Amino acid sequence: MSQAKDGDEVKIHYTGKLHDGTVFDSSQDRPPLEFKIGGGNVIPGFEQGVVGMETGDTKTITLPPKEAYGPRREELVVNVKSADFPEHITPAVGQRLQISQPDGNVANVMIADIKEDMVTLDANHPLAGQTLTFDIELVAIT
Repeated sequence: MSQAKDGDEVKIHYTGKLHDGTVFDSSQDRPPLEFKIGGGNVIPGFEQGVVGMETGDTKTITLPPKEAYGPRREELVVNVKSADFPEHITPAVGQRLQISQPDGNVANVMIADIKEDMVTLDANHPLAGQTLTFDIELVAIT
């Protein structure tokens, strides 16, 4: 039987958990996740965790932030005047928005806090700074 290696297309089932055991994502009720090892389409530690597995293998991997979504970066948290929001948007904590950057790129942000005339926007990935644990089953190497 062959082992998964760089360049292989793989299909896997997974369950992702936070440090306290809370499940944040799972493919168990969906078709398996498909990706190319080395393609950069999943977080680095997850991709490397599949290397060496054979079809039918299961394993659990724990990824520190640097191998997952990176550390939280305070420079990605900014305060914006409430008056600067478009009239059709009523800010609410937890709301996710896409904002245009001066260079034309789009940034995904979450409203983290609202105080009087200021809104705090956070562009960190929601799982940034977290140690993540994944239960992985390699379904197929294609």
